[in-house]
Amino acid sequence: MTNQQYIRDEIHKLHAHICGGLADATRIEILYVLREQPYTVNQIVEALALPQPTVSRHLKNLRERGMVKAERRGQYVYYALKDQRIIEALDLLRAVMDDFLQERARLTQKQQLHSHHKGALA
Repeated sequence: MTNQQYIRDEIHKLHAHICGGLADATRIEILYVLREQPYTVNQIVEALALPQPTVSRHLKNLRERGMVKAERRGQYVYYALKDQRIIEALDLLRAVMDDFLQERARLTQKQQLHSHHKGALA
């Protein structure tokens, strides 16, 4: 394996590692909550109406993947996005998903009209 191949493989592994952090709806919700400002675990729990252990587990996952950072302020730990561009990436993925869903709905409607038309001719 050449050095260039090794670097490419490592970049793909890192990419997959980051995407793994986005592979859970709760983690995506947490990232969107943190878009506005840093919050404590309890504030995130309240915002999402989820159990505290669930939120803590997902925050740990996001921290390990380098998407969220933790900062102690007095007796509280505040969580914040490490890089705001993660929200831009999520928004882009959401736009792609919206386009995909619209296309799927259009094809379904077209198929239903075609089936209805065939039934009317019989």
